[in-house]
Parts: sequence; C-alpha cells; structure tokens
Amino acid sequence: METTPGAGTPEDERTARVALMRMAEAGDAVMGRLIAWCGPRRALEQVRRGSLDSDFAAKEAEIADRSGRRSDLTRMVAAWAARYADPHADLATGREGGARLIVPGDSEWPTQLDDLGDARPFGLWADGRANLRFACLRSVAIVGARAATPYGVQVAAQLASELSARGWTVVSGGAYGIDAAAHRGALGGGSPTVATLACGVDQCYPRAHEDLFRVIRFQGVVVSEWPPGAHPTRPRFLVRNRVIAALSRGTVVVQAALRSGALNTATHAAGLNRHLMAVPGPITAETSEGCHMLIRSGKAVCVTSADEVIDLVGSLGDDLAPERRGPARPRDGLNDETLRVLEAVPARGGAGTAVIAVEAGVDLTTAIGCLGGLAAAGFVEPVDRGWRLRRQDDLRGRGDHGR
Repeated sequence: METTPGAGTPEDERTARVALMRMAEAGDAVMGRLIAWCGPRRALEQVRRGSLDSDFAAKEAEIADRSGRRSDLTRMVAAWAARYADPHADLATGREGGARLIVPGDSEWPTQLDDLGDARPFGLWADGRANLRFACLRSVAIVGARAATPYGVQVAAQLASELSARGWTVVSGGAYGIDAAAHRGALGGGSPTVATLACGVDQCYPRAHEDLFRVIRFQGVVVSEWPPGAHPTRPRFLVRNRVIAALSRGTVVVQAALRSGALNTATHAAGLNRHLMAVPGPITAETSEGCHMLIRSGKAVCVTSADEVIDLVGSLGDDLAPERRGPARPRDGLNDETLRVLEAVPARGGAGTAVIAVEAGVDLTTAIGCLGGLAAAGFVEPVDRGWRLRRQDDLRGRGDHGR
C-alpha cells in the first residue's frame, strides 16, 4: 500500500504517474517500490531533484545485496530524470486521441494487476468502449506464435469465438498469427476483447492491423503502459506479457516454439498462480514444440476445447466441462443381457433361439424375451433357420466390436 505523507490532490497524483510512465520503463521494480514508498508525487519530486530518500536508498541497497545484483541508484535516477516531459502534454494528446488514463484506485482499474507487486503498472492508457475492469472479471488470455500455421489460426479463432459466445473476454497482444486470430474469433462471439500493446495506444503495430484495432476499440479496448507516441521495442513486448497474464484467469498457449514470447507469457502466468493451458499439435511441427514441452513437464494442462478451458478457469462446480464421448449409437441403450444376445445373433444365415441362448450365456426364457425386444427395435429379424441381424445393424454396428 502506498504511504503518501504530504501528498497532493488526487489529480496531482495522477499527473505525477503520467510523468513517471514516460520516465521509467514499464515494469521497473525500483520505480514501483519508490511509488509504493512515498506516492507518485513525491517520487517524481525526488527523481527530478536527482536524489532519493536516504531510508529508501538504504532499503534498495539491502535488496541488491540479497539478490547479488549491483544497483547504481544514482545512475538510475539520472536516466529517469533525463526522460522527463510535460505530463500535461501526454494527457492532452491522450484525450485528443480518445484515450483515457486508468490508475490504481480508479473504478476501472483491474485489481488483479496488483498481483504483479513491485512490477505492477504505474498506470494504463486505454482506448475503447469496454470497461477494462468489468471486461477482465471473466477473461482468458490466448497467445501463441506470430508465424502460426493454418491449424493454429483455426484453433485460436475457434477457442476465442466459443469463449466469447459464453461471455468470456479474450486477452491477447494484437500481433500477427495466433494473437490476431484470437481477437478476430472473440469479436465474432460478441464479448469484448482486450489488446495489450507494447507501444502507445495511438500507434498501430503491426501496421496491417489498423482495421482490426479499430473494431477492437468498438467492441473491446486497447491498453498500454506506454505513453502516446511510444514505439515498440523487443524488450517492451516481453515486459507487456506480464500484463496479459495478470489480467486473465488463465493463459492458453496455442502454438509456440521452444524459444518464443508466448512461453514468456506462460512463465508469467505460472508465476502469478494463474491457470496455464496448452493446445497440442503435430509432433512434426516446430510451432508446437513449446506447447508439448509445457504439457510434458506438467507446467500446463492440455486443452482441446473451450469447455475444457472454462472447466479450469470458471467457477467451481458451475463451469465443469461435459465428459466427452463418441457419437451415440442405438445399441448404447441396451442392457448387458440384451447386448450379449445381440452379439450371439449371426449376420448371415440364421441361428435358433436355443443356440443363441447358449452362445450368449443366458437361459432360454431370457433369450426369447431379448430377441423379441431386439426384433421390435429393428436390430434382428426372424428367418427360416431362426434369427439373424438386420442388414443395417450388420453394416453399421458390428464394426465396433471387430466381428
């Protein structure tokens, strides 16, 4: 919890967060601890004057010693200060573009992001009609390879569409491949979808997704930790993955190579004690090697349908996946004795009732009763030599039993 001795007005605190979001990179744990120590306004004041509270600096030195990492606070503070820009300009740019700022304590702030601890976002820029907090109350992240195969694209779109149709928000990263398929599938299902970007919400990356992002803003919301105008970098994609994992109740990896950003998101999900799931694929496909590794190591649960996903992330007892069965056949409703009699009836020629009774291991009276019921149901028919299977049962039913 933040302690804010001498804090200014809430608007001052919000403005300070805007400045800090540009000065420190998203996910900076030291800045996160500084804000928690003294509040965003005082944190900004200390950084701009170039020195931190001695007590805070001493605690950071202890953390660095325990972790075995060197921490040059002086250089860090100087780097932060050098990136200062007028926060009111960012706020104006955001408003002009239709974006809004969401910070901890706001009614729209998703409190599950607090699970990130020191790496919690300083704030989020959001652009879209959906309320971020409400949208993420029942949400699932679907992530995977940019170079997805047609199989992966189909699976991601189908999972997202079915989840969305059942009222679940799909969270992803807006990238090519699995991300785009997940967003498009979710849009078809009618529920919101959340695109978490590694650049400002006013930027379109990748460029080819301009139309996709426009529809997401209409039906869902686009969010980012970076200020308007910020461009994506490789590290930022990895940093934003923790937000994708934290926003959702669970993460589904549809396709991933052994080295991929999707596995980075999976690591964050596991670290946050979120459900981690993976979709199996062809054993010959490199794009599924990461999924198979997660399943084999026990880190992820194998899932193949939206029902199985909801079974894990849904409410206990209310969202259980139905047991999957093969197609129903007419003979499935027969009791054991009747089935044995049916199995004793020949497909060709015919057999007398006594012979069938012996073959089935039942008495003659039972065989007569069962044969009468089977004849009425269309399974068998009388012939000159006794009984035989009707042709449709001979062709469709016996194949199950190898006869």
